[in-house]
Amino acid sequence: MSAPLLEVAGLAKHYPVKRGLILAKQIGTVRAVDGVSFTLQRGETLALVGESGCGKSTTARLVLRLIEPSAGEVRFEGRDITSLDRADLKAFRRRAQIVFQDPYASLNPRYTVGRTIAEPMEVHGVRDEASRRARVEELLRLVGLAPYHAERFPHEFSGGQRQRIGIARALAVEPDLVVCDEPVSALDVSIQAQVVNLLADLQKRLGLAYLFIAHDLAVVKHVADRIAVMYLGKIVEIAEKRALFANPCHPYTRALLAAIPHPDPRRRGQVTPLGGDVPSPLNPPPGCRFHTRCPFARDICREKEPALANGVACHLAEELPPAGLDFSGGLAPNAAKRLALYAKAAENA
Repeated sequence: MSAPLLEVAGLAKHYPVKRGLILAKQIGTVRAVDGVSFTLQRGETLALVGESGCGKSTTARLVLRLIEPSAGEVRFEGRDITSLDRADLKAFRRRAQIVFQDPYASLNPRYTVGRTIAEPMEVHGVRDEASRRARVEELLRLVGLAPYHAERFPHEFSGGQRQRIGIARALAVEPDLVVCDEPVSALDVSIQAQVVNLLADLQKRLGLAYLFIAHDLAVVKHVADRIAVMYLGKIVEIAEKRALFANPCHPYTRALLAAIPHPDPRRRGQVTPLGGDVPSPLNPPPGCRFHTRCPFARDICREKEPALANGVACHLAEELPPAGLDFSGGLAPNAAKRLALYAKAAENA
């Protein structure tokens, strides 16, 4: 196998919590991301999934160095971007772009669509003015819009069209890596299908690698090659998509998949919901961070933090009983409808 495009090792982001205004005193640390490691190959899609607040979006921003890490390394083509100077960081950002979650807030309302898409090329000194105009028209066609849309403003478009504009902007400087931070969560189901299939088509055409942040398992099942499950700032399981849906190894992954409502009434009620709340990242529990909600927890889980070995961070991974549910087929009716829409949109593309 070739060298990974992206390597993340021991990545962490800690935020100090202070009390007081003048003589502020640090009273704790929020461990938003705490020792995350993974790799991403060229042309691959790795999905990060988990509950809100688990650190998915923070990880995405750390990978692009939009925020500075507290510890760890992010290597792009073998080079650690956390130590790059301003000029080299700018060159890296031409190779790695992001599509934001909110298509309404991520576009400047005072810029025309043409100026929005052309701006990255201007910032990075790519092409002359005439070539940029031609490239804008090319990108608009590529994402399913018309060249005349370049003269319009964002408020004249629907949510799905705005997200297409955001994708065109991300592709303007021909990146190798695109971070998709929940790119369809703010869109209607039918529009989600269009945008997801657009991303898949662009990946095939351009050989893009995606780091795909999501919480909708129907979307993840459609787009991902591998899935990394996060809980309270850590990756608890990482596996190839089919393997993870067919045989989830970590208790939290099982709970996450089992929480999807099943259309068969005979299958309902087979899984006991998790008890308790997610612990505070300001004061995570000792040992395994999931042990306070895990039905299988033992003394070792409360005392020793498990390492991520063979794709799962669990002391009891080899001892757990069979999952007992067909997660590969246990999607709710609305999720199954989404998958059908994705497949239909792909056929019509």
